[in-house]
Amino acid sequence: MNMILPRKAMNLFSHNLLIEKKEKYCVRALVKWRPPVYDVSRTVSIDLDTAIRNHCVALSPAFSEIEYYKVLRTQLRQMSQRKQWKTAMVTSVSPGEGKTVTAINLAATFAREYNQTVLLVDADLRRQSVYRYLGYPSDKGLLNYLTGESPLTEIMVWPGIEKLTIISGGPMVVDSAEMMGSPRMAQLVDDLRTRYEDRHVIFDVPAVLSAADALAFAPFVDCIILVVCAGRARIQDLEQVLEMLPEEKIAGFVLNQSGEAGRFYGPYGDLHHADDRRKRKRWRLLDLFSRFHSFKG
Repeated sequence: MNMILPRKAMNLFSHNLLIEKKEKYCVRALVKWRPPVYDVSRTVSIDLDTAIRNHCVALSPAFSEIEYYKVLRTQLRQMSQRKQWKTAMVTSVSPGEGKTVTAINLAATFAREYNQTVLLVDADLRRQSVYRYLGYPSDKGLLNYLTGESPLTEIMVWPGIEKLTIISGGPMVVDSAEMMGSPRMAQLVDDLRTRYEDRHVIFDVPAVLSAADALAFAPFVDCIILVVCAGRARIQDLEQVLEMLPEEKIAGFVLNQSGEAGRFYGPYGDLHHADDRRKRKRWRLLDLFSRFHSFKG
């Protein structure tokens, strides 16, 4: 990725932010939709230098890579409208494939739409990363709520980006799968799904092969986005992950290449007529990697 120097990036961010505010004002003059007022959530400030270094490019229209995430947002929104999805789980095959960066950029891109809000939940109870990637301090997160120590209003923050709220930070735990599959977690997801009609909720969840967390959590969400890193993912591992996850919930794959933003590929071909479930997955893998190698080349 051709990174812009932090100072220049901040200037571009400020300039484009003014343009965006003018555009949003014009849009709202035409539609009867009002953005939320964040008078309950604690306000935090994103460190732009830190966020840019961590490839959180969707925070500013100055980066061309944001177009990839707009495409991903559009495809997911269209599928969500058809299937009434409101909650999405972003995970990966193995650690280090870019799931957290994908979740952050996707959430920021969703927040740019004028008639909806988005909540980004850091659901990696072993390693809270979202707040660190964005460069703001946080001593409370999802685990504080799940253990009953803090109400939802105390763990949710507003990072100064209109229509975006975040849950990230606080303590971590080793035995996280039990918490991820707990009744309190199920109730939380259901509450977040139904509380606001115009809200999308994105969960950043640990890699499937790193712990049982993703499998324990998958039944609670509407859809799953699987992040795959070019040059790192093995076909045996991906095949194993596709066997483990509920097939009907997999919305598609985000293919990350080192140095570039992710690209999204939805379900592959018209495979619902196949009789053999294993054959269907095999063809999905073959089609995935044909696209995958084409993307790399």
